[in-house]
Amino acid sequence: MAEQTLTAPKSNKTITALRRFAISITIFNIIGYTVLGFEQPYTYPFIALATAYATEILLEIIGARAQGRGVRFRGNGFKGLVEFLFPAHITGLALNMLTYVNDQVLVMMFGVVVAVGAKWVLQAPVRGRLRHYMNPSNFGITIILLVFPWASIAPPYHFTEQVDSWVGWLIVGIIIVSGTVLNALLTQRMWLIGAWLITFALQAIIRGWMFDTAIPGALGMMTGVAFVLYTNYMVTDPGTTPSKPASQILFGSGVALAYGFFMVVHVAYGLFLATALVCLIRGMFLWGLHFSKKATEKWEAEQAKSAEITALPKPAEKPETGAVAA
Repeated sequence: MAEQTLTAPKSNKTITALRRFAISITIFNIIGYTVLGFEQPYTYPFIALATAYATEILLEIIGARAQGRGVRFRGNGFKGLVEFLFPAHITGLALNMLTYVNDQVLVMMFGVVVAVGAKWVLQAPVRGRLRHYMNPSNFGITIILLVFPWASIAPPYHFTEQVDSWVGWLIVGIIIVSGTVLNALLTQRMWLIGAWLITFALQAIIRGWMFDTAIPGALGMMTGVAFVLYTNYMVTDPGTTPSKPASQILFGSGVALAYGFFMVVHVAYGLFLATALVCLIRGMFLWGLHFSKKATEKWEAEQAKSAEITALPKPAEKPETGAVAA
């Protein structure tokens, strides 16, 4: 097992990115319920936030006691508490915004608890520190869809249900610009976005060529608000995606290819399942690297010890008893 170490304090760039993510999704929810036509009950965002906050704080207290450290939301006043809750805030609002569970509010709350709790359970060693590898919001949504087959994702039309067509395009443009700036300057996930978009377009064309899928329809998905939101604010989650350009390309391309596979075998909600699958594969890969490194270190230590024993000088031979000196 990887050694449990304290989570390093978040850098200013990370805090800034989380703050802007939180502000963006909050504003979008306010506009969504008042203007765009979000279909979930008005109370659900508040319930989702309360559930996410409570779960995050409770698990932090439990984790701090288990690891013998102080809780991370103390020591910097109210500002520290707010910054600590940014991830939970984003997770709660995103999960509620992207799922539709009718009047079964407990199912939504269940998804929020799973999403936040997964960060504490599904972890892998990254540079000597345990980090979560499943995208929280996406994982919570995926579990809801698998455990409750009657539940569904929020209908894509509800993002622009009550506005004119040009306003819908304006919304897409605003999300693209704001998301691109955020990912280019703060999260630095543009390699991932580029690989994801290019591979998504390629798999749509290949599905049309090999399986008679309507190519304009498959490509048209890329123009929707839901797709643009997913591209800029979910698949690029900096906490569960690699930072190196080559690894980002593999991750983004992998999600697109997995989505294409799910579409070919007629599995619904392929976008969320593909993301969960690639995150899981990455987590298993990180554990594989960890065990491989430990095995290599053990072998090198054994080899060094063996070399030391071999290099020790042999004891001088004692003269035979009773021998006559020359």
